[in-house]
Amino acid sequence: MVESSSLLGWILASILGLLGVYFYSAARRNVEANRRRALSEESSDSVRNLTTTKGEHRSGGDANADADVIIVGAGVAGAALAHTLGKDGRKVHVIERDLTEPDRIVGELLQPGGYLKLIELGLQADCVEGIDAQRVFGYALFKDGKHTQLAYPLEKFHSDVSGRSFHNGRFIQRMREKAASLPNVRLVQGSVTSLLEENGTIKGVQYKNKDGEQQTAYAPLTIVCDGCFSNLRRSLCNPKVDVPSCFVGLVLENCDLPCANHGHVILGDPSPILFYPISSTEVRCLVDVPGQKVPSISNGEMTTYLKTVVAPQIPKQIYDSFVAAVDKGNIRTMPNRSMPAAPYPTPGALLMGDAFNMRHPLTGGGMTVALSDIVVLRNLLRPLKDLNDAPTLCKYLESFYTLRKPVASTINTLAGALYKVFCASPDKARQEMREACFDYLSLGGVFSSGPVSLLSGLNPRPLSLVLHFFAVAVYGVGRLLVPFPWPKRIWIGARLILGASGIIFPIIKAEGVRQMFFPATVPAYYRAPR
Repeated sequence: MVESSSLLGWILASILGLLGVYFYSAARRNVEANRRRALSEESSDSVRNLTTTKGEHRSGGDANADADVIIVGAGVAGAALAHTLGKDGRKVHVIERDLTEPDRIVGELLQPGGYLKLIELGLQADCVEGIDAQRVFGYALFKDGKHTQLAYPLEKFHSDVSGRSFHNGRFIQRMREKAASLPNVRLVQGSVTSLLEENGTIKGVQYKNKDGEQQTAYAPLTIVCDGCFSNLRRSLCNPKVDVPSCFVGLVLENCDLPCANHGHVILGDPSPILFYPISSTEVRCLVDVPGQKVPSISNGEMTTYLKTVVAPQIPKQIYDSFVAAVDKGNIRTMPNRSMPAAPYPTPGALLMGDAFNMRHPLTGGGMTVALSDIVVLRNLLRPLKDLNDAPTLCKYLESFYTLRKPVASTINTLAGALYKVFCASPDKARQEMREACFDYLSLGGVFSSGPVSLLSGLNPRPLSLVLHFFAVAVYGVGRLLVPFPWPKRIWIGARLILGASGIIFPIIKAEGVRQMFFPATVPAYYRAPR
């Protein structure tokens, strides 16, 4: 009975999803065209606000450039990109604000899709091995005393392919070392203060070195990868940053998770709680707190909140370790940001990484998107011997924004939608959607492997995402109508479908319907190097 109703839900959801995408995309096509024209106009205005070089007139190309490419920032995106372009023979100048080992509470889980990109870039051996990274084979999902295991669909891949979790700082330092080992990559410490512009084209950057001295660097192409707190992105994109929640981070020591080598997601109240190993002796805990304000750590409010609200929802196997970590007091917080990519195509400059595009970190997709973007950019730049024709290069690289969309928008949309579904709500329809999601994933087969392949970056297909999302919604409606479709239950089911649409369609709209589902219809998709 469950299987047949599930199959019926799947068929109905497929039809509903296809119709929804078709009509929604048709309605948005004109709006998308207008938005692109507006971005183009805003781009010209924003370039005027960039810092312009004074006292020097630099023109020409190779004679004036210090490098082929300047990269601002040496985090995951910047360091990986520096190594990739350096390996292709480019002369790369990397400027990083702080070259000491970072200490962050996110960027610690690399999905299998991201690991495949790491392999494609030739970085997996030196960057993941030797830092006590842990293999991750899937997720364990907990809700109201029930739990289910969701395995990554890795059967078709080499035995080495899986997720990896680690200390973010160790991973980044290995990436920096790998990049700096190339003779044509120069890695320096400095704070970039502005972009240098001449006649509408970015020519380089102005920065302060570690001694506080003003320096300038020039290159035909400047790639800004200075992270989520970027002070340069406003010149190159239309940043619409949303902060839906904050993470409270703890480290549990000598703790055995209920399901070894799995990420753990507790569908708690008010929002999800995450656990995953970051070394052989440490487990990261991230408690999501909705909104931009968290309980105070200094006056003890946070400790009380974690012990009275969060601890009772923790699986009993790790309860004692969680309380011990709270008592130890090394509690950290950080805001969770999301920002759709909305670039101003600017000659001589490009945005990448969190400076360019962010999504809720619930699904751990940030590094996968960044590494996938690097592969796309590398493949676009490889045929080009000369980067000095900035206007032509800018027009050619507009294809980057389209080619990255299927992967990036799938992971971005899933992160935003899943976070909203996983959060507790007093609304009965939202409660039913949350319960339906848990039970749908618990069915196994395609009902779990499909969504997990999307989350892991192994099968990032936007249409598959929409179909699974509405399959969950229709499955939830089907449960409400059995054994008898009472009017109240029909009303809740209708609100469930409307609520699901209200969750996913605004995210898709922000990502761009045409580029997400029909990238081949975008002219930039076919641009070739000249």
